[in-house]
Amino acid sequence: MSAQCLLLNSTYEPLGIVGLQRAVRLLFARKAEIVADLGRPIVSAGNAVTKEIVAFPLPSIIRLLYYVRHRRETVALTKKNVLMRDDYRCAYCGMRGGSEMTVDHVIPRSRGGLSTWTNLVAACVTCNSRKRDRLLADCGMRLLRKPYQPRHIPWVVIKRHTMPDEWGKYLTLYGIGIEERCGQ
Repeated sequence: MSAQCLLLNSTYEPLGIVGLQRAVRLLFARKAEIVADLGRPIVSAGNAVTKEIVAFPLPSIIRLLYYVRHRRETVALTKKNVLMRDDYRCAYCGMRGGSEMTVDHVIPRSRGGLSTWTNLVAACVTCNSRKRDRLLADCGMRLLRKPYQPRHIPWVVIKRHTMPDEWGKYLTLYGIGIEERCGQ
């Protein structure tokens, strides 16, 4: 059982991703309920006395039956988090990249620019080389999107290419969805 399950708070707010074993334990302890299943059951070997075979659906999404208080952590200012915030898209030309993407200071450090969320953007190598250490007005470039400090970059963003489709509607409720990624 290496598959994973989305864990929701009683308010349907995403709390995290748990393994199937943990999800099944929460279900059997009557601490959670199944919101969506994987479409394939676990089948028991059968009861020795009644010879009854029991099928139990494998959960994809479970919801806790009680509320869990949790605080959201602030997002660390790292290259990876800036790239994720910008969805690996160049802030100048809009090209989507992967590991070859860089982070650029909108106002260069040589001109007094700081390393802050509102001054860092994802940039392709071509645009970053073209801009160099100049201001946008000096090189005739413009930002496609204004940089912002995200409230959170959740764990789901990291797994967005592998998450099951049914998770989407629960994640978009809290700005964690596929379209907005980080909830501006």
